[in-house]
Amino acid sequence: MNSTASESVTADVTEVVLPGKVEPAGLEFRTRDLPAPAKDRVVLRMEATGVSFAEQQMRRGKYYDQPPFPFVPGYDVVGTVTAVGPAVDTALLGRRFAAVTKTGAWASHLVVDAADLMPVPDTVDAAAAETVVVNGITAWQMLHRLAKVPAGGTIVVLGANGGVGSTLVQLARHAGITVIGTASTRHHATVRDLGATPVDYRDPDMYDRIRALAPDGVDAVFDHVGGDAVEQSWQLLRKGGTLVSYGTAATKDEEGSSQLPVLKLFARLSAWNSLPNGKHAHFYNFWAGRRRCRTSWQRRLAEDLDQVLRLVADGSLTPQIAARLPLADAAAALELAESRTVSGKVVIVPGA
Repeated sequence: MNSTASESVTADVTEVVLPGKVEPAGLEFRTRDLPAPAKDRVVLRMEATGVSFAEQQMRRGKYYDQPPFPFVPGYDVVGTVTAVGPAVDTALLGRRFAAVTKTGAWASHLVVDAADLMPVPDTVDAAAAETVVVNGITAWQMLHRLAKVPAGGTIVVLGANGGVGSTLVQLARHAGITVIGTASTRHHATVRDLGATPVDYRDPDMYDRIRALAPDGVDAVFDHVGGDAVEQSWQLLRKGGTLVSYGTAATKDEEGSSQLPVLKLFARLSAWNSLPNGKHAHFYNFWAGRRRCRTSWQRRLAEDLDQVLRLVADGSLTPQIAARLPLADAAAALELAESRTVSGKVVIVPGA
């Protein structure tokens, strides 16, 4: 492969294609020529990407603003720059970066805007870094920018064994915050090892169990489930507490509009925010502010990922890698992520 932008083709790229509403086995592969990057863009050779809840929703046509089928999924990526556009500094060649793509990262190579690149230290394994790109930024921003939970506080993390949840638990414990984390019993040992007190999410009395652990209420609840049970999360808060909702997993298998569950959730959170009880309800949107000022949005992402990667580098944060599977096994990776049998994030790597 050539490393200059003057060539018409920079790579033969292999991509995973989501052709429509299919089961994981319905994913398709294609190989094509990758054109040289345009003025402000670069080519990344993928070293690690991953399976997020977004892809699980996208294959059902349930992600809030997904593109029309067919398309290449892949929410984020870690890779090495192999070609640059005419307006991009050639010093980027051969360096490792992360980027948030929303789609397109399940590929051997991809083209991204140079402005979206975030440095990844060579001392951090690519798969480990990939595990905390969107997950780490999301957890950091929810905890420190949105909820602003002080040291000594107590929080509840639903899905504490998941990609975002396991990262959130560790960031909170590093900040001196007590964590109660929900997970199935098979993952309780992992949740304890991360530093949280586990509660079985299948227990019909789960919220009562949490109240017994925090009878005075909690400072924040981080809820990716949504649905009707989000009201129970709201009731766990003490006065001054914050509910951070960041997903609608409860409705992922429901037929109908992908936007309706989110709009219903927005309405509910807005209504709660108007109540005179000192509590706060927020819906976390990773992409908030991008349209208003892309430069400042990109700067915040880079700053927050840098904070997270520093903690990874010094051992304070251990990325939870559920499995590493080659790009050729993307269907198996998606199926494994959806099985709810693993802790952490399923990572896709180039292959042997």
